[in-house]
Amino acid sequence: MPTLNANGIRIAFDTAGDPKAPPLLLVHGVGMQLTAWPDEFVEGLVELGFYVIRFDNRDCGLSSKFEQAGVPNLMLASIKSKLGWPLRAPYRLDDMAEDTIGVMSALGVARAHVVGMAMGGMIAQILAARYPQRILSLTSIMSSSCRRGLPGPEKKVSKLLARRPANPSDIESVIDHGVMLMRAIGSPSYPTPEKTLRKRVARSVRRGYCPGGVARQMMAIAASGDRCAQLATITAPSLVIHGAADPLVPFACGEDTASRIPGARLEIIEGMGHDLPPQLVERILALIDAHARGKMLPDSTPRLFVKQ
Repeated sequence: MPTLNANGIRIAFDTAGDPKAPPLLLVHGVGMQLTAWPDEFVEGLVELGFYVIRFDNRDCGLSSKFEQAGVPNLMLASIKSKLGWPLRAPYRLDDMAEDTIGVMSALGVARAHVVGMAMGGMIAQILAARYPQRILSLTSIMSSSCRRGLPGPEKKVSKLLARRPANPSDIESVIDHGVMLMRAIGSPSYPTPEKTLRKRVARSVRRGYCPGGVARQMMAIAASGDRCAQLATITAPSLVIHGAADPLVPFACGEDTASRIPGARLEIIEGMGHDLPPQLVERILALIDAHARGKMLPDSTPRLFVKQ
């Protein structure tokens, strides 16, 4: 896997498609490696005529780790956050946004369409606000503005997030735990086949397992606060996609995000949770393609895709 230097750290990356085609940068969520983007999703973007760039965020996969910073106490951080107390973190989302710009610069990409999912959507929002000259379009998927007062994960999901694998030193136990968690946050109307889901989780665990990095990335989100003021400054064409059945980042978060970006288009997908199930890949690709090519007319009314 090739690596590059960006913002003073090592970043593992991968590209697909014709380098002369319009660049499209994928930014993933907490603990999710570049390989977490479904192959059919990446291949679909290439077939649509994009030069696809994906990478491992800091503290994830094969990119630089921040183990020297230790593992933060997320429960204590949650309490402080609810009380409005400041949080100290090894890094913040702004730092991860600088990493992302560094990836673009290292690859000689002046401007790109940016597609971010979950935490990646938050990073993409920061990019669009801080670097308007570098962003051709913004697509924020299953993400949030992180405004205080927005609903959080469902209780059963919160409990699962707090649990550890039965045997953290056994790879099969770690994979079992990952499959259970991904199943819990996945799309209820579009379940990913068990074999496919387990293959994805196993590939991720065997490639780069870093639970400390997951905790530090979650701390970065908590310490960064909300982006309401930044969202109001975004000028890039913006698309917000959210699942109506997301148990981790409720769709109210997507609605809030879209309402704060001038001219943003909100697309709600009925029955979709916090994943990219095979059954929805073609539909989401069509949305991204139309948006990036300026074929979506401005619409202040959220579009609701009903399960077919």
